[in-house]
Amino acid sequence: MPMRGIRGATTVERDEPEEIWAATQEMGREILDKNHLLPENIGAIIFSVTGDLQSAFPATGIRKLPGFDLVPLFDAQQLYVENSLPRTIRMLVLAETDLSQAEIRHIYLRRAANLRPDLT
Repeated sequence: MPMRGIRGATTVERDEPEEIWAATQEMGREILDKNHLLPENIGAIIFSVTGDLQSAFPATGIRKLPGFDLVPLFDAQQLYVENSLPRTIRMLVLAETDLSQAEIRHIYLRRAANLRPDLT
C-alpha cells in the first residue's frame, strides 16, 4: 500500500486543554472515517498549533483514542504569519492506504474550513 499524506485543521475558542484535546479528537476521527483508516495504518501524525495555544499538546488528545498507543505523534508550533487564523490546530497524517491522491479526503473543521474552501 502506498503512503499518503492527509491534512486536517480545526480551531478552538479557548486555550484550554480539554477543548484542544476534544477538537483534535474530532478532527482525528473525521480523518479516519472519511479515509477508511485504522490506527494501525498510520505511520505517524504531525501536529502544529498557532502560538496562542500553549496549554496542551494536541497529541495528548489523540493518544486518548483507542488504538493510538503505538502511533508515533509529534507536536510543533506553527510558524507565525501576520493576520493568520488564531487558535488553530493542524494535523498531517502519514498513512498507508489504497486511496489515490485524488480520493484522499482532507478535513477542515470549524473556522479552519476557511483555510481551504476548495477542499471542504
